[in-house]
Amino acid sequence: MKIKYIVYTILFLLFGAFVVYRIKANSQLGNAGARGGAGGRGGAPAGSMVPVNGIIVEPKNFSNSLSVTGSLEANEQIEIRSEVSGIIKGLYFKEGSNVRKGQTLLKINDIELQAQLSQALTREKLASETERRAKLLLTKEAISNEEYDIALADKSTLQAATRLIRAQISRTLVIAPFSGRIGLRTVSVGGYITPATIVASLISIDPIKVIFSVPEKYSQQMLTGSTIQFSVAGSSKSNTARVYAIEPGINSTSRTLQIAARASNPGGELLPGSFTKVDLPLATISNAILIPSESIIPVEQGKKVFIARNGKAVEVLIETSSRTEKEVLVTSGLQKGDTVLITGIMALKPDSQIKVKIIPN
Repeated sequence: MKIKYIVYTILFLLFGAFVVYRIKANSQLGNAGARGGAGGRGGAPAGSMVPVNGIIVEPKNFSNSLSVTGSLEANEQIEIRSEVSGIIKGLYFKEGSNVRKGQTLLKINDIELQAQLSQALTREKLASETERRAKLLLTKEAISNEEYDIALADKSTLQAATRLIRAQISRTLVIAPFSGRIGLRTVSVGGYITPATIVASLISIDPIKVIFSVPEKYSQQMLTGSTIQFSVAGSSKSNTARVYAIEPGINSTSRTLQIAARASNPGGELLPGSFTKVDLPLATISNAILIPSESIIPVEQGKKVFIARNGKAVEVLIETSSRTEKEVLVTSGLQKGDTVLITGIMALKPDSQIKVKIIPN
C-alpha cells in the first residue's frame, strides 16, 4: 500500500511541475509578442528593414502583337456531282491526284442523246435546204413572203432543237472547274448516278486560307494587305500569310471581327481543317513602360505596385494594357526612373522600411 501511495504522490508532483512550466512559457511568449507589436508593424522589430529586389523603370520601344487561334480552309472546295442521271461510261481521274482546270473527270452514257442529235441534224439539214429553195423562189416572186417566212421559221426551230440536244450531251461530261486535288471517289464505271450523288471532292489548297477572329477593340488595327505569322498544331514552323479580306461588321454574339488571309502552300503540307495559332503585329509603341507581371498586385480599385521612395515602400495604382509572356505594358501610374519592387511585395505595407537590391531589367 505504501508503494502505491508513493507512486501516486510522484505522478501528482510531476503533473504539477508540468502545469507550472506551461504557465511560465505562455507568459514569456505573451511578453515577447507585446514587445514585437510595440516595435513595428507586421511583427518586425523596430528599425528593421525588409530586403527586396527591384528594377528601375526604363522606357523602351515595344512591338505590340496579338496571338489568336484560327483554322485553315481550302482556297476552293466543291463536291463533284453530275448534272444529269445515267450510267457512268468512264472515270478519268485517279483518286488523291492533282487535276487541271477543264479536265474531263466523268462521262455519262449518252447513246440516246447522240441518236436524237443525228435525227435533229438530218431535219435541220432538210429545213436549211427548203429555206434556201424558198429564198430563190422568193427572188423570182414565185412564192409569197409569208411562205418564205414559214420555211425560215422551220429552219430556226430545228437549229434550236439541235443546240438543245448538244447542250444535253455536254451535261453528260463532268469537267473540273478549277485545278486542285481530287479526293476519294464513291462511284464506279457502270454505276447509275443522279445529281444527288457525290462523286468525289475537289479542293484547291495552294494558296490556302487562314481564317481567324480578333477582339473588337483591335478591329481598327486590322488592315487589308498586312502580313501575319501562323503555325499549325504539331509543327514549330512559322508560316507567312497576307490578309486579303475583312468582314465588314463585328459579330454581335462573340464581339469579334473575322479576318481571312492567304498563304502559299506549294508542297501541300498545310491541310484544310488544321488548327492554327496566329500572331498579329500591332502598332509599335515608343517609350513604353514594361514591368514584370509578378510585380503587379490585383486590388479592388484595379492593380497596384510598390515602388521604393526614400527607403520606404510606396503603394501606386497603375493601369495596364497589353502583356507578353513575362511583362505587362503600363499605361499610367509609373514614370521613368521609378524603382518597382518585384520580390517580397505580398509582405509589404505602405511606408515599410526596405532594403532594395536592383536587378538588371
